Order: sequence, then structure tokens, then C-alpha cells
Amino acid sequence: MNPQRFDETDLPLGDLAAAGLVQDGRLQLEAADLEALLSGRRTQMITLENLESAGMKIASLKVKLQLVPGADGKAEILLHPAYRQGVAPRYLSDTEAEALESGEEISFEKAIVDGNGQPKRVLFEFDKETNQFLQTDLDRLIAPEKVNNESLSEEQKERFRKGLTVELKDGTKLRYTATTREGLRANRISLIASIIFDGGISYLLFHGIKALSGQRHNGESLQQSAGYQDALREMEQNQADRPVPQLKLVSGGPDDEELQPRNRRR
Repeated sequence: MNPQRFDETDLPLGDLAAAGLVQDGRLQLEAADLEALLSGRRTQMITLENLESAGMKIASLKVKLQLVPGADGKAEILLHPAYRQGVAPRYLSDTEAEALESGEEISFEKAIVDGNGQPKRVLFEFDKETNQFLQTDLDRLIAPEKVNNESLSEEQKERFRKGLTVELKDGTKLRYTATTREGLRANRISLIASIIFDGGISYLLFHGIKALSGQRHNGESLQQSAGYQDALREMEQNQADRPVPQLKLVSGGPDDEELQPRNRRR
């Protein structure tokens, strides 16, 4: 769960326009996809049309977009299309890779030594929409301080960083994942998380979160706990002069956004 890494002024509008995502000077992205980009996460699957690359014309291409720092420090757009077959990283055994691809396992945490000889703790996952193996540097992943106004213990924060399910007193269950644009899954449609960033508290309000793997949302998923309501009041009190950041997705169909989200600090 990382805060905003880029500003809107960092967006490579020329590249986005070439991809058909800028019309009449306006970015044609849902607010939740824009929030994912600015936070360094992947968007949902987006259909790009009438593309040209290396002299070839592409009528339609489904991709996930991601912003990354380029060699010159400027933000660059990566396109993640749906590959025919995933290529497993060398750090995974054949058995582990097959378990991720089949869905038998959700993730694997491993201690590795990267190509630069640096030791890392990495979480490996498999994105079935793009057929890609994903890896997250766990030492750089920020766990929330609070969720629904409940402080997380150090053990719970470590579980979150490892991609394991964290359960709160109000019955909320959530886990980190790099496969969704929100960067998490939960048994609730809505939750509010707060993280410490740059010496202040950033609030993240999510609505329309995808269900935990192997589960579906039900009537209980729609319920907002007392802790959620307390967190919402606290956030509004601290940001009375600013709009509340809200991600609204429509589960079961194309995602729809009502408000453009922003991370706010106290």
C-alpha cells in the first residue's frame, strides 16, 4: 500500500496521446486508474485502439498501464499486454511457478539476491489477466498504520507486507496484492486506511474493492462498521477544506468513477 509517487505534471502526455488516451486535452482514464498510475501500480485492463508501432498498425490491444521512473528520472509509461504464456522468474522453481499459474497458491515470499547482488525479500504473484509473474520488494512496501480506525500491530503489518490476510476486530479481512489496481483485496466493498508518509498521515478511502481470492462479496460486504464511520469522520475533520478522496468501482462490470481521488496528509 504505497502513497502517491508521481504528480499529474509527471504524466507523459505525449505517450498517452499516442495511445489514444488524451482527447481535446483531457486524459481519458477513470479516476481509479489515474490514482493507480500516480501510485506506481497497474491500472485495470484498458483497451487501446488504432495504435501504430514500428510501422505496424494495431486495431485493438488490451493492456494494463504503469508509470515507472525512466533513466533520466522522468516518468515513463509501461504497457502490460496479455501474453500467451507467462515466463517464470529464475527465483521460482517449476513447482512454485505452476502453483501460482494454476491458482493453487496465491503468492510466495522468498529471500533472493537480485541481479545487482543485493539481498531482497520479494513477494511473487501471478496476474491471470496478463499472464505475468509479478514481484514486489517487501522492504519497500508500506503497511497501513490503521484500517477502519483500528491500529495494526507489528505482526499484522508484517502479515500485510507478506501478502497474508489480516483480520480486524470488526471482521474486516484484507491482504496486499499487486494484481489489482487498488493494491489490495478484502471482504468489504469499502474501507479506509491511513499510512505515515513524509512525516504526515495520508488517508486512502476505497470503495468497490475486489473480493478476496476464491470468495465473492455478499450483503455483509456492503456493511460499514463503526470503525469505518469513525475513520471517515476523522478524515473529514482533518480535511474539511478538501474533497474526500474516494475510489468508486462497480463490481461485476466496467469500473465507474465518480470522484478523482487524492491522497491527503494531516
